[in-house]
This record gives sequence, structure tokens and C-alpha cells, in this order.
Amino acid sequence: MKLLWAALFWAAAASAQTDEAPLELSGTLAKARAAGAITIAHRESSVPFSYLDARGEPIGYSIELCRKLAEAIGEAVGRELQLKWLPVTSETRIEAIVSGRADLECGSTTSNLERRKRAAFSPVIFVAGTKLLVRRGSPVRSYRNLAGKTVVVTAGTTNEKAMEEIARRFKIDVKVTREKDHSRSYARLEAGKADAFATDDVLLYGLVAQHKAQKAYQVVGEFLSYDPYGIMFRKDDPQLAALVQRAFHDLAEDGEIERQYKRWFLQRLPGGASLDLPMSPQLETLIRTMAETRPE
Repeated sequence: MKLLWAALFWAAAASAQTDEAPLELSGTLAKARAAGAITIAHRESSVPFSYLDARGEPIGYSIELCRKLAEAIGEAVGRELQLKWLPVTSETRIEAIVSGRADLECGSTTSNLERRKRAAFSPVIFVAGTKLLVRRGSPVRSYRNLAGKTVVVTAGTTNEKAMEEIARRFKIDVKVTREKDHSRSYARLEAGKADAFATDDVLLYGLVAQHKAQKAYQVVGEFLSYDPYGIMFRKDDPQLAALVQRAFHDLAEDGEIERQYKRWFLQRLPGGASLDLPMSPQLETLIRTMAETRPE
């Protein structure tokens, strides 16, 4: 099946050539072939997408999809690739891809118009949105209750911009503080230094489950942003873009994306916690469309 996939990829790529010259590797594929390796940027506390297990190794839903993508790249370039891992934060992840320090970014990264000016993205692998995490019993039930309060966000996220926009648009006197990663933002809330932590709802559920803190915290409020996640890679790399599209079509058609979803959102995570988060109708539709739409 893998060899057939590689043959189909190269046949499709060759058909796009305008002359009779043999297809040559370019961009990330040429780099991977020459180095025998691919570098994956990952997050350390984006549960359950990309985080560290007890041994300090990257695991998660996005990580597993990236492993499958790396296998497809290896098949396409004709050699098994070593996986190298590069930890990144919300602030450093885009630059890691743009600079070439990493080839794929596998975390909880929103694909939006602003970011697509600098990097390319896979088809959508999850749909999230900004909500608030508060202590149970907190008077904060919505952004409308944030006047005079302190909200912590993770720097470099869409959630940071969402909170700034909410404060500006509705003239709410809220203090927004920033931390470098989600674990530090959660710790600030836990220490009582913030009244709420604003980030994507699924990441809040993941952190609460990881800390076994369901009785202490709750996710509240309406969605303050729309955040479709994707795997990030370099722009202006047509061979890699074609490979990514075909690989995700195959993963969706084969049911692998759904299997990984069940593994990371419906079953127990390493450590014993579980999110028990069924797939949303939005994501079901996106994956079904991905499976039914064969790349040219």
C-alpha cells in the first residue's frame, strides 16, 4: 500500500510537469532525501495534541498524524527518515518553520489568513475556539464578567488577540497577562494570580484532565474565536503541498484520522485521564469531505 501511495504521488506530480524532463525533488522533499531526516516542531503542554509523556517524549493526536505524514514523505523520497524533534512555543513555532529549523509543526496551531501569509497548512484536523477556565464558584461566567479582573493568555496565540479585541470592542477594563506556554498559564491561574485563563476550549479540557482538576475548575462562556487547527509547513513548496493533501486524503479515507481521534479524545490518555470529548459535527463533515475529495 505504501509503495502504491508513493507511485500515485509521483504519477500525479509528474503529470503537472510541462516538459518531458524527469521530475526532480525540490524544497523539503529534497532536503529530507539528502539528510535522511525530517525535523518536527512540537509543543510541550498542548494536551492532547502535542505534549510530553513521563519520559519526556512528544506524544498526542497531532504528533501521531505527523508521524504518518513523515512516513508518507519517506515513501515519496525513497528512504526511511529519522525523526528529529524541536520544542517550540506559541511565539516561536511559525519562525521555526519559516527559517527552516523545522519541516513540520505538529501542535495546536490555528490556520488563519494572517498565518497563511507566512506558512502553509494541512487540511483541518480539529476545530476549537477561545473560552475561559475559572475556579468553580467564580463569579466569572462570561467575558461580560471580566471588568476589573485579570485574565492570563499564552503569548503568541489567537486567544491573546481574541481577548484584546473583546476588551477593546466592549470597553471592558480587564488586565491581560501573558505566559510563554499553556502549562505556565495554567499555573498562574492555579496560584490565584489570574481570575481566568483564556485559550482554546479543548486545550482547557486537556489541562484540567491532565491535572485531574475537574472538581476544581470549569470551562465557561461563549466561544470568543473560531480556531481550525492544521499541521504547518513551509510555503511555496508545491511538492510538499501536494504530498500533504494526498496523504491527508488517504488518512481520512482509510479512517486513520478517526481512529487517532478516538485514541486521544475518547480513551484514557497516558497517565489515566480522559477528555471524553466526542467529535463535533463540524469536524465530522470536514473529515468526510477530505476523504471524498481526491487531490488532482
